[in-house]
Amino acid sequence: MSFVVDVQREVELEAISNADFEQWVSCALTGRKTEGEVCICIVSPEESQQLNNDYRGKDKPTNVLSFPFEAPPEVPVSLLGDLAICADVVASEAQEQGKPLRNHWAHMTIHGVLHLIGYDHIKDADAEAMEALEVEILASLDIPNPYENGE
Repeated sequence: MSFVVDVQREVELEAISNADFEQWVSCALTGRKTEGEVCICIVSPEESQQLNNDYRGKDKPTNVLSFPFEAPPEVPVSLLGDLAICADVVASEAQEQGKPLRNHWAHMTIHGVLHLIGYDHIKDADAEAMEALEVEILASLDIPNPYENGE
C-alpha cells in the first residue's frame, strides 16, 4: 500500500504532526484503497467560512471540508482529493464536547478521508454506515466512540 499525505499549514498547529495525519489517513484507507494521495490544508476560520460558503452555501466556518478528485479514466493519477480542516473549529468542538483534542483531530481527518472515497451521511442508512466505519477505525487507534457523547 502506498499512501501519500501532503500537509499544508496555513495556520500553525503544534499539537498534531504530519506523521499523525499520515497514520490517520492510512487507517482510513487501509482495506478500502491500495494507494492514494491526500492533501490536507489546515485553514483559518475565515478560509473555512469562504470555502463552506462557496461550495456548500453555508456562510460559517466548519470543521472539515472534503474535495474529492475524479480524474478522467485515461489519466492515471492516485490523487484522492483535498481536505480543508479548520484548526479553530476543531479545537472549539473538542473543548465543547469534552474530548481530547488529538482524538477529535483524528476523527475529523478520518471523516474527511472517508468522504474523499465516496462515503457520505446524507441518508440515514449511509450516515449509520459511515459512523460505524469511523468508530471501527478510531477503535483501532484506541480512540473511543466519538458519537457516544452526541457528536
